[in-house]
Amino acid sequence: MADKKSKKNTKQQNANIAVNRQATHEYTIEERFEAGIVLEGWEVKSLRDGRIQLKESYVVIRRGEAWLSGAHISPLLSASTHVNPDSIRAKKLLLHRHELSKLIGSVERKGYTLIPLSMYWKNGRAKLEIGLAKGKQLHDKRATSKDRDWQREKARIMKKG
Repeated sequence: MADKKSKKNTKQQNANIAVNRQATHEYTIEERFEAGIVLEGWEVKSLRDGRIQLKESYVVIRRGEAWLSGAHISPLLSASTHVNPDSIRAKKLLLHRHELSKLIGSVERKGYTLIPLSMYWKNGRAKLEIGLAKGKQLHDKRATSKDRDWQREKARIMKKG
């Protein structure tokens, strides 16, 4: 029985593949969406090893479809010899039609940006969380850091009594 519990805990701990921490600093996230992602076999093996960077990636909408660009998946050294890995190829995102139409309208008319926030495993499939975001200006970044510092200081004061 103990073996089953330990297996479940390791699955829950390894659910996150990568997180784009810079995104919340650079952008204000208005809404979040979960998207499936079309991958090749060697990419899935690399994701299981945690070899992805979302830092400079972004989501583009072309011809009514969402594409992940700029995400770097480095291939494993033990990859097959007949596969020619392209580490920065554009990957198609799988979204529902109503989600896509909402995203298209927001990006084209309202000036929003689509940013990948995190990649994780869900039921054995890789999922990408994308955020509908607006860019922050310098004074906005300063205000959020001041708020964060104040919340931290307030927690310290409350803890001391």
